[in-house]
Amino acid sequence: MFSSASSEWETPWDFFDKLDRIFHFTLDPCATPENTKVPLHYFTKEDDGLTKGWDGEVVFMNPPYGRQIGKWIEKAYKEGEKIDTIVVCLIPARTDTSWWHNYCTRAREIWFLRGRIKFINRTFPSYREDGDFKLSSAPFPSAIVIFGKDLYSKHSVYEMHYGFLWNNRHLEPRPQTLYVNF
Repeated sequence: MFSSASSEWETPWDFFDKLDRIFHFTLDPCATPENTKVPLHYFTKEDDGLTKGWDGEVVFMNPPYGRQIGKWIEKAYKEGEKIDTIVVCLIPARTDTSWWHNYCTRAREIWFLRGRIKFINRTFPSYREDGDFKLSSAPFPSAIVIFGKDLYSKHSVYEMHYGFLWNNRHLEPRPQTLYVNF
């Protein structure tokens, strides 16, 4: 299990790859050189992705899960309101928080994930026989929250991909809520 001493919950590659096959991400704004999922374009803590523009990007955001998460969700929402910008957030499903009610409820889609994600644990490194880091289950449920005015125009197909349901038939401003399995 992870310690609350770290707010970093590194996305496992197989999980990211499933999302990337759908969205084709161009930016990872909350990364380190060791854990970035978009190595050609990412921001580190020193770069401070909160102060950078994400215009025109398809963003994968797994933000630090500490006290600053509300600022990251607000940023994701505001960037998603820009033309040609989509932000896909992997976050704890903390529906009791103000940031969830203020921003996530305005998302284009919310995908609640069944079960618990097993994140890469670099805080307490332990290795599998193949040399990779072991995965540790999160002590909280997770959700994919998707912001973007142009979401359905950029992804104009209705399909089932790798356990994700992508549905562009509903163009109402309210979020589409889906339950997905992995």
